[in-house]
Amino acid sequence: MRQNIPFIYKLIVGAFLCLCMFVGAMVFGAADITVKDVWLALTTAATDKNFTIIREIRLPREVAAIFVGMALSVAGAIMQGITRNPLADPGLLGLTAGATAANAITLAFIPSANFFAIMIACFIGAGVGSLLVFGIGATKKGGFSPLRIVLAGTAVSLFLYAVSDGVGIYFKTSKDVTMWTAGGLIGTSWGQLQMIVPFIIIGIIIALLLSRQLTILSLSEEVAIGLGQKITYIKIILFIVIILLAGVSVALVGNMAFIGLMVPHIARAIVGRDYRYIIPFSAFVGATFMLFADTLGRTINAPYETPVVAIGAILGLPFFLLIVRKGDKNFS
Repeated sequence: MRQNIPFIYKLIVGAFLCLCMFVGAMVFGAADITVKDVWLALTTAATDKNFTIIREIRLPREVAAIFVGMALSVAGAIMQGITRNPLADPGLLGLTAGATAANAITLAFIPSANFFAIMIACFIGAGVGSLLVFGIGATKKGGFSPLRIVLAGTAVSLFLYAVSDGVGIYFKTSKDVTMWTAGGLIGTSWGQLQMIVPFIIIGIIIALLLSRQLTILSLSEEVAIGLGQKITYIKIILFIVIILLAGVSVALVGNMAFIGLMVPHIARAIVGRDYRYIIPFSAFVGATFMLFADTLGRTINAPYETPVVAIGAILGLPFFLLIVRKGDKNFS
């Protein structure tokens, strides 16, 4: 089926489903809001209680859901392509744990740090986390096997989360640290979006520009070298993109696992193994999934919220186990 339907049609369907989910996310919630309210709030300057909720609370939150879903999904796709590892995911390979630890340290030592400083700290933490994982994974001969990388990622992530908890307890910032560790979009502001959205857009554009090279890398490094690809240079740029996308995501919503694992597999099953198609399609699927998870978290126990990270884990863990069971038979 995926050979018979042109990619552009699949992309249009993906974008349409994302738009429908966005409308649903704007309508459903604790407040009684209709589609008409959403339309009027976005197209007129009229003031009303519901319009204020839409413009200042729900709209920035769902815009954040779209961009964070895109960022994590694209980061996961790039990681899977570079490592040729079907279990690669920013949340499983130490990036989000490193960013969370850096965030906890920043809150403890620089309590007055603004969102931009926290975002920079998350970049650094994500980089340190990934270096630890790949450093441990490379200590034995035989390259980066999927099992070794996942085990190293699990060990490093547990260590870094312990660091986060320890710092929070010692410096009495546990409440703030727990908010990020739990993950969520509550309280997202337009000011925060102005800082993170440009980074996410830049990261995705770079990923798209290097998608052809990523496709070749995902097949074999020997083939890439034979075709004249500068694989070291490409890998460095793509790892920077991964750190950029994971860092801003954690800075905004905290630890979000499994999205970067699931979505690229879904995209690969629909559009094939060419990363020129996987990356843009993953962006739309990831945005749709994040909107769905956030809407579910706001509605299943309204007016209270269920953490989005819990929704993601419930949906993602069975998917993870399925991939482990299947191995990489359908990946390479």
